[in-house]
Amino acid sequence: MSRFRKKWPDNQIDEAVEPHITLKAQGGLTTDESWIEDVRKASKETERFEVIIGRTAFFGEEILYLQVESQGLKKLHERLVAVVEPTDEMIAQYFELDRFVPHLTLAKTSYGLSVRQLKEMAQLANEELEICRFKVESIRIYQENGSGAYRKYMDIPLGIQQN
Repeated sequence: MSRFRKKWPDNQIDEAVEPHITLKAQGGLTTDESWIEDVRKASKETERFEVIIGRTAFFGEEILYLQVESQGLKKLHERLVAVVEPTDEMIAQYFELDRFVPHLTLAKTSYGLSVRQLKEMAQLANEELEICRFKVESIRIYQENGSGAYRKYMDIPLGIQQN
């Protein structure tokens, strides 16, 4: 995925975060990390599941993403929102629960591409990228570094095989 995104030299998204499927936004994820144990428990109670990454779509004209289909992903999203307990305002702000759209972001205008470039990227992605299907075995928590970039913070396996 990074190789495809790097075909556009102005696309700076890989400097911000690695390719990932968004599962839960930052709403309710407090700096005291008291929520991590609840996320571990919810993950332990969640069986591994399959996702399908498909065609492109847009949020407005500014964000190009690949659609992700998975009932398991939606159920895990709902479970994580329930255990993290963000406020109703945070749920609305971060498009969670009924407004949740599973996706993998390809590019954004805020990461250096124009609307025209996003449209070109969408067309090429639909021609070049094949529908991908795989099993999700863990979730990854990212931590923002203070300058808008996110780094891997922790991986949490799904299912009872956790330590």
